[in-house]
Amino acid sequence: MVSFKRPDGRELEGYLAQPAEPANAPAVLVMQEWWGLNDQIRGVADRLASAGYLALVPDLYRGRITVDEEEAHHLMNGLDFAEVASQDMGGALQYLGTKTDRIAGMGYCMGAALTLLAMCHHAALSAGVLFYGFPPLEYIDPTKIHAPVIGHWAVQDVFFPIETVNELEHRLRDAGVNVEFYRYLAHHGFTNETAVGPGRISRTQFDPVWAQKAWDRTFTFLGRTLWTRD
Repeated sequence: MVSFKRPDGRELEGYLAQPAEPANAPAVLVMQEWWGLNDQIRGVADRLASAGYLALVPDLYRGRITVDEEEAHHLMNGLDFAEVASQDMGGALQYLGTKTDRIAGMGYCMGAALTLLAMCHHAALSAGVLFYGFPPLEYIDPTKIHAPVIGHWAVQDVFFPIETVNELEHRLRDAGVNVEFYRYLAHHGFTNETAVGPGRISRTQFDPVWAQKAWDRTFTFLGRTLWTRD
């Protein structure tokens, strides 16, 4: 765990995963699902680090985690999304900015919504990676997004309807954003290996085949946007 300051001066902690060769490595700001900074999201950061990226996951819940959907909903509703996007993510970006000028935002569910909001306000983000999540579309100003975006969506998602995904894609394209949206015959949380369907986490289900495909596409995207220079 590392500590860093938000723009307002308050301290925040996060989980930092470092690659074997950190010199000149680009970074990924990873935003958690509504479960908190748990082992699964740390594993996402570790996977990115093993591929050569510096990965930071801010602890949005300040040490609290859960496996209960009702409690997760309560924790998420306790967040001020505007403050998280401007302060928590702003501080994380300042911290990563001391190490590199190539930073992608990457989020899952709630974290994807926060990533989209941050892309409207932080020019430091060089790319955005979204996994099955978005905020209310009226909160997004696509004209302020100037970095490429890749999104992974589940057509059987009961939380984030694919019809709204289609509308989001159209709005981004109409604003000139470089967008790659992929749709998978899967349920919400299909890249989360702890989502095993009814009996564990309702209305979500891990799909190893589609998860690997989404990761492959993500690493190709990150390699093109963060490693390749004009």
